Amino acid sequence: MAERVYLAIDLGAESGRVIAGIWNGATIRLEEVSRFPNGPVALAGTLRWDVLRLWDEIQQGLKRAARLFGGKVVSVGADAWGVDFILLTRKGGMLGHPYHYRDARTRGMLDQAFLKVPRREIFAQTGLQFMEINTLYQLLAVKRDEPELLAAADHLLLVPDFMHWCLCGSCVVEFTNGTTTQCMHPVARDWAKDLLDRFDLPVKIFPEVVPPGTKLGKLRGSIAAETDLAGVEVVAPPTHDTAAAVVGVPAAGNGAPNWAYVSSGTWSLAGVEMRDASLSERTLALNFTNEGGLDGTYRLLKNIMGLWLIQQCRRSFEARGGSYDYAALGELALSAAPLRSIVDPDDARFFNPPDMPAAIQEYCRETGQPAPESEGALVRCAVESLALKCAMVLERLQELTDRRIEIVHIVGGGSRNVLLDQLTSDACRRPVVAGPVEATAMGNLLTQARADGEIGSLAEIRDVVRRSTDPARFEPTDSSEWRDAEGRFAALVERSR
Repeated sequence: MAERVYLAIDLGAESGRVIAGIWNGATIRLEEVSRFPNGPVALAGTLRWDVLRLWDEIQQGLKRAARLFGGKVVSVGADAWGVDFILLTRKGGMLGHPYHYRDARTRGMLDQAFLKVPRREIFAQTGLQFMEINTLYQLLAVKRDEPELLAAADHLLLVPDFMHWCLCGSCVVEFTNGTTTQCMHPVARDWAKDLLDRFDLPVKIFPEVVPPGTKLGKLRGSIAAETDLAGVEVVAPPTHDTAAAVVGVPAAGNGAPNWAYVSSGTWSLAGVEMRDASLSERTLALNFTNEGGLDGTYRLLKNIMGLWLIQQCRRSFEARGGSYDYAALGELALSAAPLRSIVDPDDARFFNPPDMPAAIQEYCRETGQPAPESEGALVRCAVESLALKCAMVLERLQELTDRRIEIVHIVGGGSRNVLLDQLTSDACRRPVVAGPVEATAMGNLLTQARADGEIGSLAEIRDVVRRSTDPARFEPTDSSEWRDAEGRFAALVERSR
């Protein structure tokens, strides 16, 4: 058959890409069309996203895609991180500069919210893990600090939905990213209007919710002319990057899966795929979250601080004159002493410290451990701590689901970190299948292909992923040191509570 090309706009916390998926009827080949930097912008003591620059970069990527693939391009869709949003007026004017989720304005907002609506009731109406970055608490901060913005707003769009609005004018929120807001009901699968009313938030700004795979319309005429992509459809993939990555897990079989996933990037999200949200008292007590997936599935998972620790260590090393890529840092970590010092990655001090190595060292000294001094020791500490946190989450997932997990799939950028893959296998005492690195783009693109009628079920999508990629497999090595480290780590996590 003639090749068909789908375009993924994949926005991450560090960078964004336009990626082409070239489909031949059996497999998909990915080609990076363009890449551009991303990150928080400091503005008057706040952290913001420069979404207009991102939009300009996206347009440049689309132009290049047209030059490379011409009339083969069928559709385009965007995915990004969750929780952050843009407020629009009725005529499409942006209200303010969108905040970055690491901005400090939501600190203490959880306790303020619980004074109005108890924690248990919020969980019953949303099924979501309690994190101050969630859209609900960001909106409460806007209501407190800038109520005039909410009064003037006509639509709230999450970041990928905003990009779809830029592309074709659609004013909808896609389901998977909508579930990250803590504003959506996990049973009704629509906005939690009663909860929003109790917080006196304007329900009218929350647009229609659509499932992944929805065709949103053709490119705006001006965009089609500018990019030379006339007639190209805009399709909503699973717009939350983790939801797209889980679609791209190369797992086999139907029914209740015996596998867990770790979508490893700036955040590590470890979970399992479910038919329905888990709303038990134990799920609430463990602060797990229910986020939407393809075909109405839910992802029962835990957010872990992730490779952010290593990214910020690298940033500090560079500020002091060191120059290391991630591969070099991995080699340094490999030569460092194992399991000498560990931290709870989710301790609040690691959320956005001015100096990550100093924060890790301070934590170790406070907990009676040797402070890692060298670059390799710091990175080794971070990687081992992430592996131990993953193992802890895995055991709790088994408890919550009454399901034996036999294998762990690590997908995303972290899957290329061989040390992380092996240490996760060791800590979890299970095989790890690492890859694809581009699982998010895979899930985005193959959902578009399904909307185009080329693929059927979610299981068939994963068949395509297996045929199109070559993941690596890691087997656990037995070590009494890991068993000892589990006990030390559990005590640290308890201390952080």
